Order: sequence, then structure tokens, then C-alpha cells
Amino acid sequence: MSTKPDKRRQRLAPEKRRSLILDHAADMVNREGVALLTMERIGQEAGISKSLVYNYFPNLTELLRDLLERELKTLRRLQFQAAESATTLEELIQKVTHVYLKYISERGQIIERLQSEPSVSSLSDPTEYSRDGAVSYIAEIVSSHLEIPPDIAVAITDISFGLPASAGEYLLRSGDELEKIEKLTVSMILGSIMMVRNDHFTRTKVLRRLPRSTSSAE
Repeated sequence: MSTKPDKRRQRLAPEKRRSLILDHAADMVNREGVALLTMERIGQEAGISKSLVYNYFPNLTELLRDLLERELKTLRRLQFQAAESATTLEELIQKVTHVYLKYISERGQIIERLQSEPSVSSLSDPTEYSRDGAVSYIAEIVSSHLEIPPDIAVAITDISFGLPASAGEYLLRSGDELEKIEKLTVSMILGSIMMVRNDHFTRTKVLRRLPRSTSSAE
């Protein structure tokens, strides 16, 4: 005697259910974009009713905002963990850049499509999320490690943040090898930091003069 599958909806904790709804919404954004999304279609994809989706999100815009927030927060957390595990400045830049580009290669289309919606996001690229805190964290390390003034460290770090964003856009657009783009990006960031450091010391270091002998003074 065959048994029919139990079609009753599985009871999940609210946070788990909310996360699954966002997972399905992310899959749909990745496949189809944002234009055709509705709360009803997301519910169908998740195997739940439209009314249950509304229990967790008041409208589609808020759902998409929460999805983008989750994506960007995950990316920033992974970058922070990578930075914490680094033992040299070069390793820090390499690890943080690798995490960023790998995440963009896997999830970048979702982020890009969400950020292209004015009602969902005012950010132009993923590096703008919690940027001030991330810049301060890395600039403090750069300033201490390279012995350059904090204001210069903040400036060069903030400017350098644009390189991974450009690299990520290029990676998605060109389909080039991640490892190749990663190496180029790390070289450009490290090179610019070291050039600024060397320029700063060349311009500001006080000259050391040897005492002049009596004969040479005559």
C-alpha cells in the first residue's frame, strides 16, 4: 500500500522562515531581475501563501531592501573576518580583495540588480555599505604599519576602496578569470599605497646635514 507524501507546510522558526523567503527572492532576482517580481510569485516559489509573505514583509520594496541589506552585510562580515586573519599588510589587502571579488562573482548580479532600483537602494556600488567604518579600520592599520599620518592613511584607504568596486564590475562584464583580476587589483592597491608613503617621506623628511669641517668652510 503506497503512502501519499505529507504536503503539510513545515513549521519553521520565524527567523528561519524569513531567511528562506529572502533566499527564494534572491534566486528569482538572479534568474529574472526585479521587474516581474510580486509577493504572490515569491510565495509560490517558497511554497507558502502570499499572506504569509506579508506577515514578514509589509511590501515588495521592503522585502528587496532587506534582501540587499543581507547581501551587503554578509559581504562586509566576510571581509572583516578575512582582514582579522591577515598577518601582513599585503596579506590583508589580498584576502579582503579575494573575498570581495569571489562574492561578487557569485552574488554580484543580485546586488547589481537590486542597487539599480532607486526605490530599493541609494548606493551606487557594494563598497559604499558601512564604508566609513571599514575605511577607519583599515586606515588605522595602514597608518600604524607604514608610519604615515592618520589623515593620509584615511585618504589613500578611502580612494583605494574604488578599485575593488571597479574590478568587480569588470569581472561581471568581461567574464575574465577571477585570479587574474584579483592579482591586478591587489598590485594596484599596494602600489598606490607605497607610492603615497614614499612620496610623503621624500617631501617631508628633514634633511640630515653632516657637520662641515673647518677646512671645507674656508
